[in-house]
Amino acid sequence: METGTILITILLALGSIQGLIYGFILLKSTKYNKLANRILAIILFLLSYRLSIQIMRLFGLGYYDSWYYIMIDISWVYGALIYLYTRAQTQSNYKISRKDGIHFLPVTIQIVCSVFVRLQNLYWDGTRESLSWLGYYGYVLWMNNSTIYVVASILIIVYAFKSQKLLHSVDEKFEIDTTKLAWIKRIVKAFLVYFSLVLIVLLADLLIYKSINDESYFYFTRFYYYPFFIGIAIITYWIGLEGFSRRNDPELIIKTTINAEHLERLKSISRKLEQAMEIDKLYKDQELSLNSIAEQLNIKPYLISKSLSEIYNKRFNDYVNEYRVKEVQSLLQNSNNSKYTLLSLAMEAGFNSKSSFNRAVKKQFGISPKELKIKK
Repeated sequence: METGTILITILLALGSIQGLIYGFILLKSTKYNKLANRILAIILFLLSYRLSIQIMRLFGLGYYDSWYYIMIDISWVYGALIYLYTRAQTQSNYKISRKDGIHFLPVTIQIVCSVFVRLQNLYWDGTRESLSWLGYYGYVLWMNNSTIYVVASILIIVYAFKSQKLLHSVDEKFEIDTTKLAWIKRIVKAFLVYFSLVLIVLLADLLIYKSINDESYFYFTRFYYYPFFIGIAIITYWIGLEGFSRRNDPELIIKTTINAEHLERLKSISRKLEQAMEIDKLYKDQELSLNSIAEQLNIKPYLISKSLSEIYNKRFNDYVNEYRVKEVQSLLQNSNNSKYTLLSLAMEAGFNSKSSFNRAVKKQFGISPKELKIKK
């Protein structure tokens, strides 16, 4: 085997193995961003498979067999996966729905066309006349030219632009730590830049070659064929590292940007809530709910929830229970209450069950109610 072939094999193998290893790690990742990690794992698996097929071809294997055709059939899905990965990273609780099926329409068309072209082998006897007009030109367009890869590159570029637009809209509309988006932007930009260059080379070579030569054009014999896959290997290796290093990053905490006037209104509501809790001690009401306190304060429930979320970063139940736990601590400080059980004091503070009291103490302090009594 020539030195150049050995070097190409090593480079492709490094990308393929790295993609498989990190793909399996991301697939099993369950702490944060499960869907995003799994989509990235699928991208890595597909890229690794693509590289593995090219390694097989270097050894004279995989020419026009099922492995080769499967590789062709999945070539139009990368762009959609990149876009869905971006959505999963930037949209809380995102789930792939039926509507997202439209993004897989191109790869469905690719499979149908690919199967049609393969079926022409049943009729071909070595002459052009043995095939229909559509069958002949379909075969030439699909198999001898770089049509599949031109369309695949265009799809990746289009979806990378859509991903960039989504990331930009997140930057504009929400208040987030932008460093958490930086590495996603790098991945999207890498695909955009690389496949833009690939598209330019493919189209320029096809047009120039066709205008100069009348002979048949074969994509896989062109000068850039294996350099293209070396680039794929580098991208696979790199995004595997990026995904692996960020696999346990907490999900993005996204808050809608609020104008000054609305923010001041929310602060005013938060002050009324504090007064209702600290002075009127509304938290002692065991039946207290968001709707009941909204009715008492003459404030719409959604505004109270919004105020608690934006000003305190808390939910209504957590906010109220913190006052109740503090009340229990205050009652424990009074020696006259030593004759009462901890549960009875919790009921006095506004809790309506033992389980709700236990959860509130555990959530606030990370200890059991008995330890709270000792902590007094």
